[in-house]
Amino acid sequence: MTRFVIDPEVAVRIVEKRVAPAAGHTLLAPTLLRSEVLDLLYRRVRGGELSEEAGLRLNSDFARLKVRYLGDAVLRRRAWRIAAEADMPSPNLAEYLALTLLQADALIAGNAAILRHAKGVVQVKPFEALLT
Repeated sequence: MTRFVIDPEVAVRIVEKRVAPAAGHTLLAPTLLRSEVLDLLYRRVRGGELSEEAGLRLNSDFARLKVRYLGDAVLRRRAWRIAAEADMPSPNLAEYLALTLLQADALIAGNAAILRHAKGVVQVKPFEALLT
C-alpha cells in the first residue's frame, strides 16, 4: 500500500481526467486541500479557463474523491518549522511537505513552489505513479 500526499493541482487533475488511483494507493492531504481546490477552480472560472458549470461540477467530483485529511497539532508544528527553515512566506505549502514526512511514502504535486521546496526534503513521484 502506497500513501501519496496530493496538492490541489493534482486533485483537480484527477477529477478532470476522471481517473482513480490504482488499487492499494491511499491519498492523503492536509485539511486545507478542500479550500485550496475550491480557490483553484474559482480562479480558473474567473480567468475564463472553465465555465462556472464546469468549475462547480469539478468541485462536486472532487468532494467525492477518497482522501484522508490530516491537520493535527504535530503536522502544523512541523509545517511551521519547515516554512521557517526554508524562509517560505506561508506555512500552507509546507503542510504538504510535513504531511509527507509524517505519514506518506511520497508527494505528488503540480505546484511548482511545493516541488521546489520538496527537493531534498521528501520523495516526489510523478502523477502517473497514482495509476500503477
